[in-house]
Amino acid sequence: MPAAASDLVGELRDRGVEDVDDSALSRALYSSDASLYRVVPQVVVRPRAADELDAVLDAARATGVPVTMRGAGTSIAGNAVGPGIVVDTLKHLNRVVSVDPEARTAVVQPGVVHADLQRAAAPHGLRFGPDPSTHTRCTIGGMIGNNACGSRALGYGRTVDNVVGLDVIFGNGERARLGALAAEVSTGSTSGARLLELVQSDLAHVRTEFGRFGRQVSGYSLEHLLPERGRNIERFLVGSEGTLAVVREATVRLVEDEPVRQLLVLGFASMVEAADAVPALLEAGAGRLVACEGIDSRIVELVRARGSAVPGLPPGEGWLFCEMTGSDAAEVRDALTRLAAATGVGESRLVVDAAEAAALWRIREDGAGLAARSLATPAYSGWEDAAVPPDRLGAWLRDFDALLREHGLDGVPYGHFGDGCVHVRIDFPFRPGDDGSARVFRDFLTACALKLRDHRGSLSGEHGDGRARSELLPLMYDVASLRLFSAVKAICDPGNLLNPGNLVDPAPLDADLRPTRPRLPVTPVVRLPHDHGRLGDAVHRCTGVGKCVAPQTNGVMCPSYLATRNEKDSTRGRSRVLQEAIDGTLVHGFADPAVTEALDLCLACKGCASDCPTGVDMATYKSEALHQKHDVEGVRRPRSHRLLGRLPWWAALAAPVAPLANRMTRLGPVARLAKAAAGIDQRRSIPAFAPKTLRRSAPTSGSGAPDVWIWADSFSDHFFPGNGHAAIRYLEAAGLTARVIPDDACCGLTLISTGQLDRARALMERTVATLAAYVDSGVPVIGLEPSCLATLRSDAVELTGAPVDVLSLAELIARDGLPVPDLSGIEVVAQPHCHHHAVLGWAADQELLERAGASVTRVAGCCGLAGNFGMEKGHYEVSVAVAETHLLPAVRANPGAVVLADGMSCRVQLDDLAGVPTLHLAELLVSRLQGG
Repeated sequence: MPAAASDLVGELRDRGVEDVDDSALSRALYSSDASLYRVVPQVVVRPRAADELDAVLDAARATGVPVTMRGAGTSIAGNAVGPGIVVDTLKHLNRVVSVDPEARTAVVQPGVVHADLQRAAAPHGLRFGPDPSTHTRCTIGGMIGNNACGSRALGYGRTVDNVVGLDVIFGNGERARLGALAAEVSTGSTSGARLLELVQSDLAHVRTEFGRFGRQVSGYSLEHLLPERGRNIERFLVGSEGTLAVVREATVRLVEDEPVRQLLVLGFASMVEAADAVPALLEAGAGRLVACEGIDSRIVELVRARGSAVPGLPPGEGWLFCEMTGSDAAEVRDALTRLAAATGVGESRLVVDAAEAAALWRIREDGAGLAARSLATPAYSGWEDAAVPPDRLGAWLRDFDALLREHGLDGVPYGHFGDGCVHVRIDFPFRPGDDGSARVFRDFLTACALKLRDHRGSLSGEHGDGRARSELLPLMYDVASLRLFSAVKAICDPGNLLNPGNLVDPAPLDADLRPTRPRLPVTPVVRLPHDHGRLGDAVHRCTGVGKCVAPQTNGVMCPSYLATRNEKDSTRGRSRVLQEAIDGTLVHGFADPAVTEALDLCLACKGCASDCPTGVDMATYKSEALHQKHDVEGVRRPRSHRLLGRLPWWAALAAPVAPLANRMTRLGPVARLAKAAAGIDQRRSIPAFAPKTLRRSAPTSGSGAPDVWIWADSFSDHFFPGNGHAAIRYLEAAGLTARVIPDDACCGLTLISTGQLDRARALMERTVATLAAYVDSGVPVIGLEPSCLATLRSDAVELTGAPVDVLSLAELIARDGLPVPDLSGIEVVAQPHCHHHAVLGWAADQELLERAGASVTRVAGCCGLAGNFGMEKGHYEVSVAVAETHLLPAVRANPGAVVLADGMSCRVQLDDLAGVPTLHLAELLVSRLQGG
């Protein structure tokens, strides 16, 4: 009988395992991966040393509780969730132990992130070959578990081709060091010897049924135990999905990273026609092609619809991305040109610009998330990565399309066409609370498995079978093969403790499905127009692909995770907890402490709204969750929310006596009392009120209409009126008259961020009506504070359904072709406000600065203040840590640069932490005007 959670925690801690967590929060966080499945663990363990992995398995054997290994949690097949002990290696076991450039190998812990290994290898001109689309966050241990391949397997091979040694613990308790590691200790392995004997007894069958083509990943890869394959036990374990052994350490092969990398894009009328072209491309590009990837036009159109730039593509409804590398750019370009000419297929475009190629590869890498939102209704994984020999790919896609039509489904294909491996997301008609809605899912997967057999294909081409496809293995393999699988499991893991429900004795493929779980009725204030007004649909946008848990990023998402590296502080982690609050049994509503803890460090930066491939908008969900907690469930609001949420009101109250208010808040005792009363951290300064507001100190009236109206948002009005005065001077220099809108028109941002949505909606309705009159007059209206301007663009829609067409200064300049002063010789370190990045986009600002001649360093990430977040007691350390991820290092590295920061939060943070002067874009432009 498996142990209770409390007994299990004791057993683990008695064995020296320190980081053990059986809280509802952690169990909710780790109940799902990137698959359709929800399996709640008893406990979560984050081992700090490899020896703790031994202890975990020892405790599992003693208690009968199973173990599931988890890297970054990006498994799409459901092989990183389990009912017992879930082991997170990402948190602590994440070191590159060593890199040997002469041997071209690296020794890594299982939780090391693929991108971190690449960074360690790059100084030696080397790289780890396979690169899944999740390479920014997936772990090497997870890649070993699934035999991950990625886009460039054509050139560099699969994970199994790049593993040369493993240090493992079998489920039976035996530790073995295999391959390159075997020479360091005893080379003997009882389990290994028995595995070799098993295959030796059935050589003919293994030779004919296994290793038939490169992407035959389903089941156990017994071909690696054949004499002619070198009897490689370490390679055999690659792709066993954590069902046989646990990896303590791995030695992997590194390959030369050639300096030139170029891309040929071929356009086709359909994805089927693209598939038909693959055999000819492989023949013509033999030995040179590093990648041959397919992508559907619907994925690209979704990127365009979000307002993101897409480099030019040849005409078509589907494309193949063909990549070659080399040491000479001209030679690589000629080789790709010859490839296009030799095959004579499709329209083509040669992409030699590295930035354009990177943008196209980003679209391909985000394919899983983008494809989930590329159809009229959500599209799901499940039948995710089937593979066939490449010469069968066109025929298989035709059969697959026919099966979709027969079942009334649609899907968006993409993936590794050069390897015969197709990824797809499908619009299965799952309905919350209706287990019967999974019937189509079961019927379709079964039909696909039967049809795939006609093509001698594999259920999985790189993700593993997991819970999604293990039940279908009898439709791919014969009885003799299945008997071998059972014998393998009995040798290595006789107690069935390692990842049960996968491969051998599988769980039903329609058990534990997350999309069919019941959901509690929630009536949100926000409209959620992209999710039909349903908060449950909105939080279930997160499919777990985990872009938010990348340890380094060039975007904004997710600043709190970058600071803490805790799953609960990621966009994915918060989504999981909110999903549980709505449709789970672990978390009971929005007042549950798990929700409070998960949302506490969310900066409401909106970075996920633009950076998450599935379009999660955690800032909006947090506001609604706070509203549900306090206004619906009746939990008293914290003092900081009540006071800081009404900051514009306090500022208006202080405006007539601003100089006195400023003097008072700089008196030590008064400042301490004011901070304590407002819930502000004592280490924070209180921003100074402007001696005169923008509306009192700038022109608001005159004869006739001005050429430009300037909206005096609360922050520009009461704290930084200099932004408005600078904008007026710049516009006057450009020959335009500008006046400030005299009306009080607060966007309610501070109310929104603290979840006071009823008040925020009423205020927003008045502001929308006020500003609409000016916009409708035909005179352009600009906003100067990016967070407030973004609130008009996004939150106005969520609260009132009516956005207001107010421009940023840079957008006005770009739209009307206004002249800009010469900024040559000026070095600019620019910190775009998070909402500027996520909602408005900073492209117009960057283009303006570069056109004017400035040298621009755009800082990634968030400043860390984020309005009330960084001011509140309990958030200071994380706020500083966020600033240290990108902003403060960039400022220190460029001591003579102009620091450009349009957002009030960014300016206050820089003043508090770096003591550097900052400029708004308008102030920078004015400073360079003749006589300015």
